[in-house]
Amino acid sequence: MTTAARPVRKLGATGPEVFPIALGCMGMSGMYGSTDNSESTATLYAAIDAGVNLIDTGDFYGMGHNEMLIGRALRIERDEVLLSVKFGAQRAPNGAWLGYDARPAAVKTALAYSLRRLDVDHIDIYRPARLDPHVPIEDTIGAIAEMVQAGYVRYIGLSEVGPETIRRAAAVHPIVDLQIEYALVSRGPEEKIFPVLKELGIGITAYAVLSRGLLSASQPAQKGDFRANMPRFSGENLARNQQLVERLREIASARGITQVQLALAWALAKNPSLVPVVGARTRVQLAESLGALNVNLTAEEVAELEAAVPPDAVAGSRYDPEQMKVLDSEK
Repeated sequence: MTTAARPVRKLGATGPEVFPIALGCMGMSGMYGSTDNSESTATLYAAIDAGVNLIDTGDFYGMGHNEMLIGRALRIERDEVLLSVKFGAQRAPNGAWLGYDARPAAVKTALAYSLRRLDVDHIDIYRPARLDPHVPIEDTIGAIAEMVQAGYVRYIGLSEVGPETIRRAAAVHPIVDLQIEYALVSRGPEEKIFPVLKELGIGITAYAVLSRGLLSASQPAQKGDFRANMPRFSGENLARNQQLVERLREIASARGITQVQLALAWALAKNPSLVPVVGARTRVQLAESLGALNVNLTAEEVAELEAAVPPDAVAGSRYDPEQMKVLDSEK
């Protein structure tokens, strides 16, 4: 079966139908080292040609660079894609993180700039990148709901929030999906978050399904790669985690596929309401990832894989300790 023939997945009870894999564009704006705008654009077109119709970005990726890159690329493809945009993260000129701002006025201002950078008249899915601890989620979602009524936003999503926040947000306006980190070695959402999403009819867009490249054996670039400071890629943790990656590679090799495809196939098999957001920066990476759609895992194979690569075997948390403290999804 070709990728184009794969069935679509629906984002929650009230959301749009999307291709089973989405394209995440953060890495096209320098977060993982140097980038190539031409290759990034070619990758975007290759994804659309393959059937991918959900493109994910953030207004703080490259301080607007990512949105402008996508905007230029999609001028002739706008009707074929759904744009998912995160907002609220505050950054200094040197890239330092300054916190989050999800006040109603900030919501509308950020949206106005995103519309201009993307050169579109609406955003398909708009979501706060994190919970602003100083602003009730009802106020943030209420402001986005006003933008839905005005026609500037089609759907509302969430990112990295926990059960209580999800319920409070959904009480204000229908939520189509939660974007959250989820991988073989990052399975925390399964216990408390996913049951709430199922109950409320909210879909899942899972990022870092490869644990930011850890499961693909990717190494942080020497310059400009934020993974260099992440616990799982540091010192003894990385050495220990490479043993897990080798185990995954052996299992994948026995099936005649790559560990990237196996890790993505696992995520696809786990939940029919889940859409992996693949951070491919090149056409080669994209093609490898899309190959996962031709891998069908049985429940028994999923269980065997989880036993071989248990989440408690990974060394290091998914973010540094300070960021882990402020993640609403970890509370």
